[in-house]
Amino acid sequence: MPATLARPKYDRSALRAGIVHLGLGAFHRAHQAVYSEAVLNHGDLDWGAIGVSLRSGQTRDALGPQDNLYTLALRDGGGESLQVIGGLVSCSVAPEDPEKLIAAMAQSETRIISLTVTEKGYCHNPATGELDAAHPDIVHDLAEPRRPRSAIGFIVEALRRRREAGFAPFTLLSCDNLPANGETLKRVVTGYAELRERDLARFIADEVQCPSTMVDRIVPATTDADRASIAAASGLYDAWPVVAEPFAQWVIEDHFSSGRPDWDRSGAMFVQDVAAFELMKLRLLNGSHSTLAYLGYLAGYETVAETIAAPGFAPLVEDMMALEVAPTLPPLPGLDLAAYRRELIARFRNPALRHRTWQIAMDGSQKLPQRLLNTIRARLKANAPFPRLALGVAAWMRYATGVDEKGGAIDVRDPLAARIKQMTSGVNDAQALANAYLSLSEVFGADLPSDPRFREAATAAFAGLMTRGSAQAVLGFNETVR
Repeated sequence: MPATLARPKYDRSALRAGIVHLGLGAFHRAHQAVYSEAVLNHGDLDWGAIGVSLRSGQTRDALGPQDNLYTLALRDGGGESLQVIGGLVSCSVAPEDPEKLIAAMAQSETRIISLTVTEKGYCHNPATGELDAAHPDIVHDLAEPRRPRSAIGFIVEALRRRREAGFAPFTLLSCDNLPANGETLKRVVTGYAELRERDLARFIADEVQCPSTMVDRIVPATTDADRASIAAASGLYDAWPVVAEPFAQWVIEDHFSSGRPDWDRSGAMFVQDVAAFELMKLRLLNGSHSTLAYLGYLAGYETVAETIAAPGFAPLVEDMMALEVAPTLPPLPGLDLAAYRRELIARFRNPALRHRTWQIAMDGSQKLPQRLLNTIRARLKANAPFPRLALGVAAWMRYATGVDEKGGAIDVRDPLAARIKQMTSGVNDAQALANAYLSLSEVFGADLPSDPRFREAATAAFAGLMTRGSAQAVLGFNETVR
């Protein structure tokens, strides 16, 4: 390898797996795994990780032949830096051998179970945050608790075995974009355990730590072009590298059951309460990202960078953050919020990242409540306007119909995709379509559809997108509102 390529400074054969990570996707490998790599490079080898895919064997099959090593490429307008990450002890696929995974989670050496399973992996109702007991995976896991499908089912069965063996419980560390993600995880895990065994639920409620976290790094999907360019730079072919921006942020509540890595060695922040940071990120970064993704895709732009460079999009998002989102945030001592907003715009403009609007648009019905709708609720409570936020919501509605502005099919990846298609197929009237969407109580709750201010704003924005198209709606919107 070229001398400029950073690589592990430790003996990988001496690694011990103190972490089992559920959801072995690109984000984890470009974020938490990189923080752990710094700990390992400082000589604390207790924090290697077993990476687990809950569905597909694609990542395991790619990384296995290369000893679970992979390349991280950090890119911006100034160039690229490469690092080989070595902290994965092994990779597994949960459905192939559920018993092996449960055993690994239940062994005393495992001290942290971390998760990046996306919002839908929590098997909860996004509008209420409660466990969805009717979710097909939960129904299955209650019937076959020793062969679970869901992350929740694996966690509870492993905790049951640890309790039975007299081992201390592990810490559950959610790294997904959910409000109060640790509280949400504990609530659904305890709720599931309650359906299995009341004493087990009480043990989890009393003894298991679930610190909330805030994570931030833009990680686009890896492409064949990425593989080719990384191979040319490193001299080695990597079947599954990851690409990310240089910026990374991780804020973690310092509540752990059985010790933790010194992730602050590489910049993580340990705090007592992560809520204000989490809310800032969800509403400013994620809310803006989703708004750009839906509007940009509809306007024909493949990436976020292309979208924000197009006429009208940057002013729209800048004003949304400054005028509609920032006033809903709690005090953030020591943080320059205006500088943070400027940094977000610069990150969106990063020409080296081809972060696809289609990728960000996935699972919108799960993301919307946290990213846009709760901000709208705060604006309604303050009796304040929210036209830009309403446009973001309307853009999701327009996107989720599955037909683009030229009449072509959109590959909508969403848990409610089939239901939305059934509701909207053959309906051409904007008012009727908006009414159909607002009947989705699992997305909008009962409060928003019954509030005439929200219904009017969302319906008007949706009608504008249907008649004018995204690009013209954005331009016209800026001219009208400004």
